This record gives sequence, C-alpha cells and structure tokens, in this order.
Amino acid sequence: MNHTSHHPSTHHASTQDGHAHGSHLEAFTLGPAILFCPGDRPDRFAKAADRADAVILDLEDAVAPEAKHAARTAVAAAQFDPTRTIVRINARTTADFHTDLSALSSTGVRYVMLPKAEHPDDVTAVIAALPAVSVVPLCETARGVLSAPDLAAHPGVVALMWGAEDLVASLGGTSSRKPDGRYRDVARHARSTVLLAAGAHGKAAIDAVHTDITDAAGQRAEALDAAASGFTATACIHPGQVAAIRSAYTPSTNDLQWARRVLAAADEAGTGVFRFEGAMVDEPILRHARLLISRA
Repeated sequence: MNHTSHHPSTHHASTQDGHAHGSHLEAFTLGPAILFCPGDRPDRFAKAADRADAVILDLEDAVAPEAKHAARTAVAAAQFDPTRTIVRINARTTADFHTDLSALSSTGVRYVMLPKAEHPDDVTAVIAALPAVSVVPLCETARGVLSAPDLAAHPGVVALMWGAEDLVASLGGTSSRKPDGRYRDVARHARSTVLLAAGAHGKAAIDAVHTDITDAAGQRAEALDAAASGFTATACIHPGQVAAIRSAYTPSTNDLQWARRVLAAADEAGTGVFRFEGAMVDEPILRHARLLISRA
C-alpha cells in the first residue's frame, strides 16, 4: 500500500531565466517515508519500493566510483513506478553528471534529485537534458543552503531537501550532531532555512536522513518535529526506519478528534475568531486542523 501523505503543496509556474518549464508539475506528495536505495543493487529496488512510500535510487554517495557505470545501467534498465521513484544523480561539478543524465534519457523518470545544488543554473542544466522531469535540489553545502530561496523559486523545482553531513564537511566541521544526538546549531539553522525557502515558494520540503539506524527513538522524535514543522516527508536509509516515520506523520486519535471538533465549532460559530475549549481560534488554527485531517 502506498501511504502517501497528502500534505498540501502548490506549485507556481513561472518563467524565471526565460524558462517556461513548470506546467507539467503537480504538487509533490511523495512520502512521508522516502527510502534511499543504492543504484548498484537492483535486487533491492522492488523491496525498497514495497517497504517505503517512495524510493530514491541513488547514483551518488551510496555507490562507489568503480560501481557508477553498473549503477547507471541498472537504474536505466529498471522497471520502477515513476510516480513513486526519485533518482539521485551525481553533482553538476562531477564528470558523472552528464553521463547520468544521458543514461536516464531513455527512462520514464519523473523526479531527479540534484545533490550539492548551489545555483538555479544547476537545475536548468538538468532540465535541459531531461525536459520532462521535476527536480529536487539537495541543499547540503554552505552555498547551497544560502541559495535555497533561489533554488526554490526555480520553476522546475518541485521540492527541496537538505543534508547535514555534507554541509558540516563543507564548513570544515567534523560532526553535525552533539554527543547527545541532537543537531548542532548550524545544522538546525540550515534545516530551517531550507524549510522556509521551500514554503515561501509553495514547494515541498524533505527532511534529512537520521544516520543512526539503531536509534528508533531519535528517528521518531525527528520525524515528529518534521511533520509538526511543515516538512512533507523524511528521507531514510534503512527499511527499519520507515515505520517510525510513518507513525510520526500520522495524526494521533486525539489530534484528529480535536481537529474535527474545532472545525465543527467553526461551522457553528460562523465568525472569524471564536473561543473553543479555553482557547481563541482563528483561521491559522483552522488550517492546522484541516492539515491534520488531510494527512489522516
């Protein structure tokens, strides 16, 4: 079953940089649990798709340099569901970038994730080779995070994702997390920056992976925060993380009951602001309630 989260996200087509791309884009509703799968492991493609809501077939970090050709060949030959599959290519600065795009030209891929994206021109380069795709820039360098608003504004972009490990490495740091497992301030700032940039331009946002696959509590806590903050989905690297993510994005029974009660009260009140169960309720609160019901 595809447990797709219907978190509202609208796309506003424009003609930035003279490029009229965007009319084919739909709201990005992949998620809530998006599972990475190495591109050189075609034996895992179907399993990953069966266990998660969407899959990222990875040609980049999960594949050793000597296996890049085999990964491209496997992904190009794979029979995957294009509505639930993202392919992560290699960065524009690498020799593999154009080779990846060429390999994908004969596939039905709809979503391409662009790692280490730093400028809207990086997105334009993907679309020049694959005009029908929607691009998910991965903001994981200092320049990429600071360019998140410009990337989100690109009409070919449907969602943004951020990454902590490459970001901290690009700054000369050695760890994105404190000893207690929480993100360092610079990582938290990057996460918020990417979420705000995506939201400002009506695009979806995907939260970064939790690299400690044994830390189920930490994964759930992060996914709970992501869902409450406005992320559309959370990426993961192991099938065992999917359940915690799905659970976190699924409204609790109490939340759903509250949402239904407050919306019913709003219909009865028929006014902009009203008192409900000891709190003042206005339109933003009602939007929260509608979101909870749509996620359920």
